[in-house]
Amino acid sequence: MKGTTKSRAATVASRLLATAVLAGGVLAGAGPMASATDTGAPGTTAPGTTTADGRRAPAAPCPNTQLVVNSAQRVGASAVRITVINEGPKPCVLRGFPTVALAGQGSPDKNRPLRVVREGQARAVTLPVGGRASTQITFSPVLGEADGYCKSGAAPTVAPSLVVGVGGGGLQVAPEDGGDFALCGNGVRATAFR
Repeated sequence: MKGTTKSRAATVASRLLATAVLAGGVLAGAGPMASATDTGAPGTTAPGTTTADGRRAPAAPCPNTQLVVNSAQRVGASAVRITVINEGPKPCVLRGFPTVALAGQGSPDKNRPLRVVREGQARAVTLPVGGRASTQITFSPVLGEADGYCKSGAAPTVAPSLVVGVGGGGLQVAPEDGGDFALCGNGVRATAFR
């Protein structure tokens, strides 16, 4: 009986040691994997990998080169909805607010940055290939007909296109109705991508 107790104790000790070794290997493996991404979220892993519990890791942030914008759809008299599309080759995550600039003489490299007042809270939006996310940009309205005027007395600013900053670069976009962007002042309001 004494030998059986010793044998059981040895078996239990062996199992505990094996469990500790496995747990140590899993924890040691989590360190480098967690530091391979810069998502700011604890416990995340590199994109395209599988987590310890078998789930897929989150996609990488959307780079500008993977996104396209088709046009700016007017929403009322002083706002436009801008939609970006993930052209692939893989899913990505878009978060935050756009930057906005008026494209001087229609050229994105001769742009005039606008001050962006952020509206709402930014959340991560996962875009599969072909997936879309939108932001709404609202301008200070130009009053009156034809040439119009600004309430402040300043002359309105008119441009044929905007440069929307997203994914670390700028995407040039024109109104879908073929008109121009017209605004008063040097600022816009923008919602987070959703």
